[in-house]
Amino acid sequence: MATIPRNATYEGDTVRALRGRLRVGPEGDDMQAVLLDRASLDLDDLNFNKLDSIFKKIHYFKATAATQTVARIGTAECAIVNKAVLDRSVLERCPRLRLICVLATGTNNVDLQAAAARGITVVNCRGYGTASLVQHVFMLVLALSRNLLSYVRDVRDGRWARADQFCLLTHPIGELEDRVLGIIGYGEIGRRVAQTAELLGMSVRVAQRPGVERPEPGRVRLPELLAEVDVLSLHCPLTPATRGLIGAPELARMKDTALLINTARGGIVDEAALADALRTGQIAGAGVDVLTEEPPWQGNPLLEPDISNLIVTPHCAWGSRQARQRLIDQTAENVRSWLAGKPLRVVAGPGGAKRT
Repeated sequence: MATIPRNATYEGDTVRALRGRLRVGPEGDDMQAVLLDRASLDLDDLNFNKLDSIFKKIHYFKATAATQTVARIGTAECAIVNKAVLDRSVLERCPRLRLICVLATGTNNVDLQAAAARGITVVNCRGYGTASLVQHVFMLVLALSRNLLSYVRDVRDGRWARADQFCLLTHPIGELEDRVLGIIGYGEIGRRVAQTAELLGMSVRVAQRPGVERPEPGRVRLPELLAEVDVLSLHCPLTPATRGLIGAPELARMKDTALLINTARGGIVDEAALADALRTGQIAGAGVDVLTEEPPWQGNPLLEPDISNLIVTPHCAWGSRQARQRLIDQTAENVRSWLAGKPLRVVAGPGGAKRT
């Protein structure tokens, strides 16, 4: 078992092995921090040295229930969270808290208005999972278009071993070259998806931004785009304008050979309507990495066993080891820049360190 660094404590039985002796950085030599939900990103395969070296004391918790949050933050000035909720009632009971670092781009688990009102700076991480997510998108597209899972099942069930010829061609196999990809949400991830698609010989169409009425150069109105594309990939945030954006009417506009990929947010798609469209052959298939409720404790229309032309993955598209390491490294960078009075990636609150 590794020696626990003098400035770090760990909740649970597993202690991460850290290389070398940790130095307590001069910037934060009187600063305490907590990371409330380490298990949401660390599989005991990440290096936390850059983060550990900043603080006088940092406490790591695998997970934190809502009833434990205030006590665990205690007198810490910095709270680091992935999905742990820091709402107004929590912030009001943590008077020493000055910095919240979110281990994600989305910050809906933090009450930003309450944080700003209390002089707490909130920072996030950006761009850390782009490569991982883009690769996941095309894993889904290729698996669906080439019927990968069906062929894997055929081999496992012995159908190839019983075949009359050298190959098994029991399911359609499609190519992406000369196909049309439609993208809703053209930020960093959407652009990288477009670049990758073009390398595979696809043509790319970008949808006009949801909620924008005026024509946008180089973009296509959603109804026209839906009718044209062979693959529709969603990369927009969940907002009032995008909630339920893809429902029964939109699915009805798509080709019966089209694929839908959602690695954005579950609420963008009407899941019951998508399940019906897949059952009836209204579209050819779908790959989703996100659901409206996660984990899906109450079940979900897309998890019914009779839907065969669907791949569901458990919100893991972002989660390569490299992407998760970037989260830790960016967070360390965020803390150091805040301490230096030149904060990065601020989403709420004051722009520099205010110590008491």
